[in-house]
Amino acid sequence: MNRRAFLAAAAGAAGLAPLIDIVARAAQDVPGFRLVDVTGASGLRFVHNTGAYGEKLLPETMGAGCAFLDYDADGWPDILLVNGCDWPGHRRTRSTLQLYRNNRDGTFTDVTVAAGLDVELYGMGVAVGDYDNDGFPDIYVTAVGQNRLFRNTGRGTFVDVTETSGLGGREAFSTSALWFDYDHDGLLDLFVCNYVRWSPEHDVFCGGPDGSRIYCTPEAYRGDTCWLFRNRGDGTFEDVTATSGIFDTSSKSLGVALIDANDDGWADLVVANDTQPNKLFLNLRNGRFREAGLSAGVAFSTEGRARAGMGIDTGDFDNTGRAGIAITNFDQEMIGLYRAQALGLYEDVAIPTGVGGASRSRLGFGCVFADMNLDGWLDLVVANGHIDETIRTRRAEVGHAQPPLLLVNQRDGRFVDRAIEAGRAFATPRVGRGLAYADFDRDGDVDLLMTTNGGPAVLFRNDVSNGHRSIRLTLQGRRVNRDAIGATVQLHHDGIVQTRMVKSGSSYLSQSELPLTFGVGTRDVVPRLVVTWPGGRTQEFRNVRTGRAYRCVEGELLRAVE
Repeated sequence: MNRRAFLAAAAGAAGLAPLIDIVARAAQDVPGFRLVDVTGASGLRFVHNTGAYGEKLLPETMGAGCAFLDYDADGWPDILLVNGCDWPGHRRTRSTLQLYRNNRDGTFTDVTVAAGLDVELYGMGVAVGDYDNDGFPDIYVTAVGQNRLFRNTGRGTFVDVTETSGLGGREAFSTSALWFDYDHDGLLDLFVCNYVRWSPEHDVFCGGPDGSRIYCTPEAYRGDTCWLFRNRGDGTFEDVTATSGIFDTSSKSLGVALIDANDDGWADLVVANDTQPNKLFLNLRNGRFREAGLSAGVAFSTEGRARAGMGIDTGDFDNTGRAGIAITNFDQEMIGLYRAQALGLYEDVAIPTGVGGASRSRLGFGCVFADMNLDGWLDLVVANGHIDETIRTRRAEVGHAQPPLLLVNQRDGRFVDRAIEAGRAFATPRVGRGLAYADFDRDGDVDLLMTTNGGPAVLFRNDVSNGHRSIRLTLQGRRVNRDAIGATVQLHHDGIVQTRMVKSGSSYLSQSELPLTFGVGTRDVVPRLVVTWPGGRTQEFRNVRTGRAYRCVEGELLRAVE
């Protein structure tokens, strides 16, 4: 008889069994980690500028993203924050991108000017990738207007190569983006989401019940196609949007994530669309893609309706070896949580998993799958916030600022929101937008960075207290792209297989770190670790010790990182 059963039997006659059950349930409610707001202590001093001056221009509601990147290649994640700016004719202040260097002691230093990134633009999203394979990550920033490509010189500075790379001369309302090697030539290509056809000169007037101006919904504007640029390998890119099968002007795209939907070793794309069907672009391995969102089951809600897709992430949240998909939507629409069924098919399981009920009253933007408590099962974190600051006057139960969701994986097919238990600072209502994770203090667990619309960026340090350990793995390609984007890693232990993919993009307008984090509970050793590089080559490692970070260079032995 175990301790709980013994105590229940002994206390039964006295009527104390219900009390013991309450204590047991309370113990289960402790998430085993806390999220501590360290924004001020870390030195982050960033406030997002929407440029709003009363005319209710559409981009003002959308926010901007963030990224973790190791720009100086010292092994410590740095932070990039994207900013908006004032509209022409209504200048009040100067606001730019902001780059913060990790000081390796829990603090960051603003190095924006020294790095050459004090650039003013109406920025939206960011994608980080080493497109020239020189060992230093480059930055692509999306914007309302002209997007920008910044090449990392490797000397702590960046150079704007938008025009010389062939990416200039294209203006749009661009949102999320990602880097991936769609043709397996060892070079990172670029996918860019575009939202709607909008400019300040062609802004549509939308009026409220009293005739006052309000922010328009996307239905007021025509959609726009996403873009795909192939890396030529000489520092320039070729626009292959039309010839690749990506061209589709009905889309209103806000988020994009990598996934290998048919398990053929070639990265596919899943795109979150606002008021239009979501898209799944299957890589045909010949330079072309086929759109299969409807047949795969990810295009619509279970009622067959297109929702307001905002943020997106992919991850093997049920440890089946196949990644599922999370897509955040408008309030009353719920998050779409698509579990992989048969090969290339998905089922929305938001309601039976508890994700639907937890998210119904929230308007979700950034979302990430991450193992916050290091138990070996991916959790789901969501940044929430409404687009309308006056929503409370019409719907008392819905606020402009909204608490995030921290949906902890119960390992039985269910998720439970533990935001409050993880820390009241984290559970504070905010107008959340971008969301990214990284182990910025290198203690083995992943921390969170959240942006807010018209407000500060917030950094949360994750303090795991349950004794769980992790294995951290940084991959480096030689034959494949140096970042190893598209590579997958499987961890085998105790009958469980954890699967992670190295991926750019995901969330909303944001990017998390490229290194992979595997929670392993209290295990000292993992029997088997398998790396599958883009193209199918595999490497296997046995009896890997936990509680450590490793670097895996393609074709070489696993090396511990101090």
